[in-house]
Amino acid sequence: MSITVEGMVQRSGMGTGTWALVARDGTTYEIFQGAPADLLKPEQKVKVKGQIREDVMTMAMIGPVLEVKSFELSES
Repeated sequence: MSITVEGMVQRSGMGTGTWALVARDGTTYEIFQGAPADLLKPEQKVKVKGQIREDVMTMAMIGPVLEVKSFELSES
């Protein structure tokens, strides 16, 4: 399923450590491996377009796995 999510990037210590996107509505998405390095900066506000990967399980299991297709910085 393709989605667009606005929120803040965070580093999570769950499992072996992973990157997360906390959406404005409070939903936490686990950022799938291979995301652009420019995205992975703590406290960065972004708008991400991507796909929920229902065929993937992770060690952290902090929320739906989001494979990033593109992103842009967000002011809000």
